[in-house]
Amino acid sequence: MFSDNLKSLRKQKGLSQEELAERLHVVRQTISKWEKGLSVPDADLLIRIADIFEISVSELLGDAVETTEEKNIIAQKLEQLNALLAERNRRNRRIWKGIVIVLISILVITLLLIVLSIPVYKSFTVGPATSEQVEQIINP
Repeated sequence: MFSDNLKSLRKQKGLSQEELAERLHVVRQTISKWEKGLSVPDADLLIRIADIFEISVSELLGDAVETTEEKNIIAQKLEQLNALLAERNRRNRRIWKGIVIVLISILVITLLLIVLSIPVYKSFTVGPATSEQVEQIINP
């Protein structure tokens, strides 16, 4: 809202109502009325006010301008959030590394079992039986 923005911007620039009034060629009471929301400046004055504070008229008329203190609080919260996300990413990477290690271990063990069981399998295989051997088995 304009009245809140005007007051906030004026304080951020370190200007008194009197100093701002001098720059705009109005009386101090006019600045006070604008800050209280009792009246609003005309379009020409809005442009001059925006120029003084180095912002656009839409910013001047828009939502409340954040103070430096609010920006610092937001920056601190963003830092905390960033730290939490970094920790979460590290934890997720550790979990995935563990899963990959377990899967690779299972694969290696399975391959070793297959390779080691081939000689055992071959030892149980029997060559082709002759007819005499078959008859001995059938007729003892």
